[in-house]
Amino acid sequence: MKHLTSLLDLTPDELQQVLNRAQELKQELRRGHRPQLFPGHVLVQLFEKPSLRTRNSFEAAMIHLGGAGIFQTTAEAGLNGRESLADVARVISSFADIITMRTFSQQLIEDFAAYSSCPVINGLSDDRHPCQALTDLLTIREHCGRLQGLHLVFVGDGNNVSMSLALAAAMTGMRLTLAAPVGFEFTSQFMSLLTQRYPQHQTAVVHDPLQAVRTADIIYTDVWASMGQESDAERRRQAFVGYQVNGTLMQAAPASALFMHDLPAKRGLEVTDEVMDSPRSIVFDQAENRLHLAKGLFAWLLDHSR
Repeated sequence: MKHLTSLLDLTPDELQQVLNRAQELKQELRRGHRPQLFPGHVLVQLFEKPSLRTRNSFEAAMIHLGGAGIFQTTAEAGLNGRESLADVARVISSFADIITMRTFSQQLIEDFAAYSSCPVINGLSDDRHPCQALTDLLTIREHCGRLQGLHLVFVGDGNNVSMSLALAAAMTGMRLTLAAPVGFEFTSQFMSLLTQRYPQHQTAVVHDPLQAVRTADIIYTDVWASMGQESDAERRRQAFVGYQVNGTLMQAAPASALFMHDLPAKRGLEVTDEVMDSPRSIVFDQAENRLHLAKGLFAWLLDHSR
């Protein structure tokens, strides 16, 4: 049985299989077809954090494939200590065919998966965001025609999104540069993990965003303060002055460079309206592709868990 608690659960070949399956199902939908691959199947979603794209895309994906969804907060499910994690995992997985979790703790997802009798998907944790990274790969491949050899520049924090993108880049032969203020780079533990798993990775960390984007194919950013970091928002806002993706930064990049953001965006902080709404922005293609990636991931996981 397969889980997706992080991209480390996939080999590079398996990652490509997921992307290909997602692309196939997207093309089917474009032709007006919704293959009923999993009639009667049940998706259970357990969320500790609020969500727009993750919750709706996963539930819509299961409906498209012929199944249905159940949503609970982690507190409602008893993961706040009312019951043991092992008991909750064993019970819920006996009702479900696939489970999506969105939590603060990465360890919670991994521990839950260890007791689950059905596939578990990490919909987001503080350390990893694998489904977003897979969605981004799908979107980049659609717009650029390839992944290998491209240069992705992430302007912002060395957070769960940028770490997952660094893993995704290493698995697909992309070059990733993180342009971050001092103190917000990738941790040494993450860089050691990346090097151990993918010694040939092409990941760099710099502090000058204007220099970083000069050879960029993709410029990517994220909010400066994520959920759970609200008390640190002002310090982060001050630290990230100079790291806004705006017209000046985009002009320093090749004219062909595209802009990406995983949303929600704080317009006027990490990105300007000028960039978000420009022809170079593929942000809303990313958002739509959350649906198609979810369908491809469901199909791949369930096919490999029978």
